[in-house]
Amino acid sequence: MAGPRPDNAAAHPPRLVIFDCDGVLVDSDEPCCLICAQEARKAGMDVPDDQAVQTFSGMALPLIQDLIERRTGRSLGPDWAHTMQARFVAAMREGVEPVPGVHAMIEAVKKLGLPMRVASNSSMEEMTVKFAATDLAPHFVGRTHSARDLGVPKPRPDIYLQAARDEGVAPRDCIVLEDSDPGARAAVDAGMTCVVLRAADQPLPDWPGLIRIEKLSDFPKILQTRLNA
Repeated sequence: MAGPRPDNAAAHPPRLVIFDCDGVLVDSDEPCCLICAQEARKAGMDVPDDQAVQTFSGMALPLIQDLIERRTGRSLGPDWAHTMQARFVAAMREGVEPVPGVHAMIEAVKKLGLPMRVASNSSMEEMTVKFAATDLAPHFVGRTHSARDLGVPKPRPDIYLQAARDEGVAPRDCIVLEDSDPGARAAVDAGMTCVVLRAADQPLPDWPGLIRIEKLSDFPKILQTRLNA
């Protein structure tokens, strides 16, 4: 775990919890990355299925399109991202699961009295389908933010800053739960504490203030420690 900066949000008790969606609340990251890998191979980019998550996790569709086009020298066309979004929504309607332990984790956060928001690179349409399928929708009515709809995807911090503004909370008083490097970069650049859900054998970037957890049940413990401090 990297040491926090002196001005980092870690010095402040949290007043708002902001969740990423895919890979944190909903187990949709791998299916979407596999769809992207299939499309990348069609364009001539060699991305085996077992490298799909590593290659595309946390990336917004316009950035994925740019990556594929740069690697292949081929244009995917102006409608590619829109078509892919429709494919994601269709895949989610066929079935998606919550990340293990997510409902218990959310209930624990609610008991601490902390407000919660979601800030994701996914579109609002995608998140609506995902949350309905996983029974998460009641927790985030009117509290969901889409970087795709905003037009400024992570790793830019804009979507996290918008969530903080809408809550009326300073960025330093926010704590973010992420799983991807682009998302973590966005949270760090927003001046927020970032907790990363990631297995012990997977490296974390060497950025200030990152905190690793390996299971969701550890997240409320971190919040409780911060509140007590």
